[in-house]
Amino acid sequence: MTDAVDKRNPEILAPVGTEGSLEAAVYAGADAVYFGAGACNARRNAGQFTGQKLIDAVRFCHAHGVKVHVTVNTLVRDEERKAVADTLAEIAQSGADAIIVQDLTVMRLAKAICPELALHGSTQMAVHNAAGVLQLEDLGFLRVVLARELSLSEIRRIREQTHAELECFVHGALCMSASGMCYLSAMLGERSGNRGLCAQPCRLPFVCNGAEYALSLKDMSHIAYCAQYREIGVSSLKIEGRLKSPEYVAAAVDAVRRARDGEPYSEETLRNVFSRGGFTEGYLTGKRNHTMFGVRTQEDAKRAQPVLAGIRELYRAPRKNVPVSFEITVKSNQPSTLTASDGAHTVRALGTVPERAQKVALTEESVSKYLSKTGGTPFDPKRISCTIDEGLMLPASALNALRRDALDALYQARADAVHYTVNEPDLTIPGAPRQAKPRLCVRFANDAQWTDEPEIAYYSLPVKALLAHPERITARAAVEIPALVYPNDEAGISEQLRDLNARGVRYALCENIGAVRLAKEAGLVPVGGYGLNVTNSDAIAAYRDMGIAAQFASFELSVPKLRDLKSEIPLGLIVAGRLPLMQLRSCPARSDRGCGACDGHPALTDRKNAVFPLVCSDRGYSTMLNSVPLYIADKQLPPVDFFAVYLTNESRGEAADLIRSVLEKAPCSGPHTTGLAFRTLL
Repeated sequence: MTDAVDKRNPEILAPVGTEGSLEAAVYAGADAVYFGAGACNARRNAGQFTGQKLIDAVRFCHAHGVKVHVTVNTLVRDEERKAVADTLAEIAQSGADAIIVQDLTVMRLAKAICPELALHGSTQMAVHNAAGVLQLEDLGFLRVVLARELSLSEIRRIREQTHAELECFVHGALCMSASGMCYLSAMLGERSGNRGLCAQPCRLPFVCNGAEYALSLKDMSHIAYCAQYREIGVSSLKIEGRLKSPEYVAAAVDAVRRARDGEPYSEETLRNVFSRGGFTEGYLTGKRNHTMFGVRTQEDAKRAQPVLAGIRELYRAPRKNVPVSFEITVKSNQPSTLTASDGAHTVRALGTVPERAQKVALTEESVSKYLSKTGGTPFDPKRISCTIDEGLMLPASALNALRRDALDALYQARADAVHYTVNEPDLTIPGAPRQAKPRLCVRFANDAQWTDEPEIAYYSLPVKALLAHPERITARAAVEIPALVYPNDEAGISEQLRDLNARGVRYALCENIGAVRLAKEAGLVPVGGYGLNVTNSDAIAAYRDMGIAAQFASFELSVPKLRDLKSEIPLGLIVAGRLPLMQLRSCPARSDRGCGACDGHPALTDRKNAVFPLVCSDRGYSTMLNSVPLYIADKQLPPVDFFAVYLTNESRGEAADLIRSVLEKAPCSGPHTTGLAFRTLL
């Protein structure tokens, strides 16, 4: 980024799940809050703000100088588009400042309903490099919430190459998987994190190399790095915790405010309120090791009670964070007047006619004393101008009433300040029903699995495999861009993609929105993988408009939902292979000495002794695979253009057998799952 970076104090963005935590956030000093409105948000079990409750919350926040970001950041199905559109219209009518989005159908609906409403890219989009930010910029997003797995130096690299506002989590719970790339809760319990109902199975006792709770990370706390975030040019410091108590919210907001302003704060208080055996800063510092892991113990819970009473003092009354100027006029035989202004809004209150003073006349000092009493409001009198005729008197009750009426009017003016135009959207579902006879696609994880069945219409191989084996480059070949391309690897991957394009590779399999940008910049035609989380027809149309030539549906969709999908580009479905359940930057198999002791085939074991293999991606990240492979090739499936075999840790022989079974639609003889194809996902 060549422009001057804005290094003003970044906003403090607080989580809100109830009216109590809303008041706690605002009174403790948050600059902005975020909460859900309706079912389409990533914390469906938190309190929701809808109807009059939403309007009142926005008015309250705006009156106190606090912005409101509403989460509409889950995946949507076709039959839900009307409900989502109604929610977006309600949010726009409330005057909220922005919406936080994961699904591109929400983006498209929001643009149609209220173009003035700012779009923020959710952390559920797993944006972790400059390409991802730039892609969202092209789509009209004002702000991007970066992935939590980034280091300070990586955030800086992204900032240097992009223009959108950047938002970073600085305190709260860490997901083990890259957000939006976790399917563990959906697969094990039919509760999708991408649908806002994560059951947190990662907190259960998974074992890896003898370590228990190998998927449970401590909470992050990066509050000590507020000065560095500001110096980089981060716009917003975000606190996680919409399911947490008002005390938690107030304590975190107060700590971030103090640190941002260069004041000391108590990490011990934060730890006592809530922690999982302490905090971690492993991602931010790049020290990703066993110290990042932890669970909440009984000792952690016991520490909370003694500190709660003191924390409640942080939000007992509003903060005086709205400067106001007063101009009072007291003249003979005229009603007294008081004008109040916050710089953007000016109001005027009319009072009583003054009397002749019998003993003590009004003075500028005595009037200022009464006007300065703004307790119970967010207003901080910065300037009081008085025009008072000599020898006049107003009783204290009249001065208090004048001040109260003026501030009430100013409060209402601030609360009513935002008005958007709200349009009626076209809810026609784009695309057409599928009627194709499916062709076979194979995703090879490495060249050791290679088998050249003539019935394979298209296949993909990783970047390094194609570079090492250029004989695999044919008209049927696609290069798979890694699911996670962190900033230090971004330039190298881009160069390799351009090299492969020059050698004749035409297509690129993309599992992340940043990969779509990388593919196009390298001259490749992007193909959307499962990782783009496509669950509705409108999202397919959005990716088509982005340049994607074919799209694989999310494996979280059931067969009936898949049957409803419409598309103007070829549509694919994974029918066989071990499904990736998590993408892990902090590998649970990593020892204190690093990766040297790993045999290359680590695994996790759950409490039922099911084994979940881990696949390493060049020590950049690892993928947790399902304990048994998916196999639905022998089932009655909806019409799509492609059936895909998703190979991971199979040998060459196992890969060939699986491909042949899919081609023959043979029953699966070994342990397997039908995944979510025939289950009801909440």
